[in-house]
Amino acid sequence: CGHPLHCVHWMFASQTEGELRMTQILKKKKFPRATAIKVTDISRGCGVMYEIKIESEEVKEKRTIQQHQIVNQSLQEEIKGMHGLQIFTSVPKR
Repeated sequence: CGHPLHCVHWMFASQTEGELRMTQILKKKKFPRATAIKVTDISRGCGVMYEIKIESEEVKEKRTIQQHQIVNQSLQEEIKGMHGLQIFTSVPKR
């Protein structure tokens, strides 16, 4: 990449694509009733470490380990290229 601004733009575009892709997968596969799904690349755009926050009725009455397993199973292919994943789940407050 010859121009530094072009590289920065590409990095942010790539980061956004990964975040959007994983958000769509989670919403479609396992959390259609989620009130919030936020996927954040916390590896400064490298795509190797993500933080995922999900607020959904689908996690109600499931242990934390079960909630995290659902997320991991949904993102099996995406996780293969990652170094780490932080998952936070909660039930919507009424």
